[in-house]
Amino acid sequence: CKLYWTLQFSLSVYTIREGETLELTCLVTGHPRPQIRWTKTAGSVSDRFQDSSVFNDTLHISKIQRHQGGRYYCKAENGLGSPAIKSIRVDVYYLDDPVVTVHQSIGEAKEQFYYERTVFLRCVANSNPPVRYSWHRGRDVLSQGSDKGVEIYEPFFTQGETKILKLKNLRPQDYANYSCIASVRNVCGISDRNVVFKLTNRTASPSIKLLVEDPIVVNPGQTVSLVCITTGGEPSPTLSWVSSSDSLPEKSVVKGGTLTLPGITSDDAGVYSCVASNNVGNPAKKSTTIVKGRFWITPDPYHNDDNIQIGREVKISCQVEATPPEELTFGWLKNGRALRSSERMVITQTDPDISPGTTNLDIIDLKFTDFGTYTCVAALKGGGIPEISIDVNISSTTVPPSLSVPRGKSPLVVREGDTVELECLVSGKPKPIILWSRADKEAPMPDGSMQSESYDGVLRIVNVSREMTGSYRCQTSQFNGFNVKPREAVVELIVQYPPSVEPVSLELRQGLGRSVSMNCRVLRAHPSRVLRYEWRLGNRLLHAGHFDQSDETEYTVKSLTREGWGEYTCDVINEAGAGRCTFLVTGKAFPPEFYYDTYSPLWQNRPRVYSFKLQWTQMNPNTVDRIVAYRLGIRQVRSRLEGTITKGELITHNLTELIKPEAYEVRLTPITRFGEGDSTIRTITYSGEYTAGSWSDHYRSCFEEEPICMFTQDKNDDFDWTRHSAATRDTKYTPNTGPSDDRRGSKQGFYMYIETSRPRKEGDVARLVSPFFNVAPKNPYGMANPPAYCFGFFFHMYGKHIGTLNAFLRQKGHAAPEAPAWSLSGNQGDRWKQAKVSIHPTASFQVVLEGIRGPGIEGDIAIDDVTLEEGECRDLPPIRLLSHE
Repeated sequence: CKLYWTLQFSLSVYTIREGETLELTCLVTGHPRPQIRWTKTAGSVSDRFQDSSVFNDTLHISKIQRHQGGRYYCKAENGLGSPAIKSIRVDVYYLDDPVVTVHQSIGEAKEQFYYERTVFLRCVANSNPPVRYSWHRGRDVLSQGSDKGVEIYEPFFTQGETKILKLKNLRPQDYANYSCIASVRNVCGISDRNVVFKLTNRTASPSIKLLVEDPIVVNPGQTVSLVCITTGGEPSPTLSWVSSSDSLPEKSVVKGGTLTLPGITSDDAGVYSCVASNNVGNPAKKSTTIVKGRFWITPDPYHNDDNIQIGREVKISCQVEATPPEELTFGWLKNGRALRSSERMVITQTDPDISPGTTNLDIIDLKFTDFGTYTCVAALKGGGIPEISIDVNISSTTVPPSLSVPRGKSPLVVREGDTVELECLVSGKPKPIILWSRADKEAPMPDGSMQSESYDGVLRIVNVSREMTGSYRCQTSQFNGFNVKPREAVVELIVQYPPSVEPVSLELRQGLGRSVSMNCRVLRAHPSRVLRYEWRLGNRLLHAGHFDQSDETEYTVKSLTREGWGEYTCDVINEAGAGRCTFLVTGKAFPPEFYYDTYSPLWQNRPRVYSFKLQWTQMNPNTVDRIVAYRLGIRQVRSRLEGTITKGELITHNLTELIKPEAYEVRLTPITRFGEGDSTIRTITYSGEYTAGSWSDHYRSCFEEEPICMFTQDKNDDFDWTRHSAATRDTKYTPNTGPSDDRRGSKQGFYMYIETSRPRKEGDVARLVSPFFNVAPKNPYGMANPPAYCFGFFFHMYGKHIGTLNAFLRQKGHAAPEAPAWSLSGNQGDRWKQAKVSIHPTASFQVVLEGIRGPGIEGDIAIDDVTLEEGECRDLPPIRLLSHE
């Protein structure tokens, strides 16, 4: 399973085991430094990583899961040319424990006490890649045709995912332990999984019994325990509880076969099922229903004096809300005596125009003898909850309900953030409940509900917002004592708010003498019919006016002066307040961008100082006035720059007299006539070491930090060296090659090595190239005696397929060397060794380390701690060296 991927590789599929750490690295070049963005297309709709992005060169996912497989994209862009995009498909491998399910069939009787019995053992395991199955009886391997009483086959519809073991006409020897082994052939080191099922003459599917009534009627707040026991099944079944809703209530407690529900509420009503499973046959399931009532009966018992005229028809409605409604029973009493339905007194328990759980008493042609108290009684079947009732008094005068909006209360005009009260006057006996809702659109009320109740006809809204503008309907509730048509009225609410504008804040950079245009646009406002605007620079009014047909205003400075730099504001004003656009007009230069792609150290032949070539480009140089100088945080550079800087132009400045081995923070600031612009900061670190008392320069590369100590990968080789540490490199796939730690014995230390696994083939070459080192002549008129340098490194060449490690000297202006300065081939044992070779360059030079792949995968060559010192090599290690001509 590969561990790293870069934009430079052509690898198309990356395989990884579930639970391991995924690391995908994008190695990108370009200037300005590109921004890297990782995205992923999901493997499934439910993938929670869909559309996720990571803005970094390395995408890191610890303990990767199967749903995180899919195609990952690395996109690099810096605003120049087309973005660079590479993609790779990540395939997550896994193997779950297999599950065996057993099904039995019994044929017709043969003789008096004999039955033909056939058993099917089905084995299933989730996996990627597809799984292979094998069956064992005890220690014996079962295969198709090996036993006349055994068939092994694959159902057509499973497409290779299931294997069934069929035991025909069950025999005594068939009662045994059966093992199903699932295998993905050790892909990514995933070992086989197995499950054992013991088949006996008592093997049977589960059966259970519920020790509860059905339905169970409970009082509010009561604690209920549901008990389930097993009455059969071999192996012993496991018990679980499920609910008709998605999940059991959070407060529920399951202990063995007992489910306890403390403090029952209406939300807990429903069907609860006990399920027993032992993977034999179908699971056993028994259910019971919990009935819990929640009642309110209308008319309101406090509104108990309703009046109706003689000779009219009266319809009294009584509503009860309970769960489930079909368990309700109703009754009607007159003056305490039971009423029966008749031609003049019609009792109904269903009405298509109203919700379930209602009963109606319809009195036709009201007579004087019908005056009295009528009582609606409701209860639940089976008892458990006491009866509740409601009285309605009928007398000789009538006060039907009425509804109106007070004068001056519609429309209501308020400011955003105020508290407002919408009011409807209601009268009648009994006084009905008022229901408030939005009348002009399918929108929720301010409290989030679709409908709000009010007993006094007032709807109070705190901190009103612009979204609450609209029409509000107030209406009498449907169950107001008598079945009369609901009355309704409408209140208009108008919420005024200050204008919303764009842009809220914007910085404009412009040079002197050029024009600057600022545009402020109104997005929304109320009221919007009278809008005025005011443009200001600081506190000075520049321009004012009113909007006509347009929704935007523009202010232009035709020729920018020094006095024109500053903060411009545009206030757009209505009765509710003002919205403000702010523009900061400045001649401030954009920040420079350091050039990071190549490192250019200048090596001086002096013991305590070093130099560095600082390189950068200027962002958007033509937007502002000409940049006349740069300020360096180390020291100020006041020399004027000749000519005009163009976009992408590389600017160079040599930093000298830097003290070894100090690091420096460099702040670079562009300067125009406006003054200083935005700064950019970088840190310069001395990449070598200096030993007190030593007069020679000393360069060291240890590969502990990216980029690889200024080394680069040769673009003309076959593959790249890989940076790694023993702590992250998994060597168990090829345990007989490569180092087990870095050359200092650290598992966390980094080194470089060539990975010889597929798709590498024998003879493939990987080259690692150092930066250029300058050779400063001691005699300005020539170099009669070229200086000597000692090039050294540590190497590890362990494995039976080790190829060759070469070291070359590459000089500017010289043809590529035909022979290496140092070379070694073959297995050198599981240990780090040191190599040193003296070189005598006559021009700026590089050193090249070349690894050549041997005949097999056990051929990983590693290097560490590369050094370059002035002077001939001393104390050469006992390794054969090739002379360099």
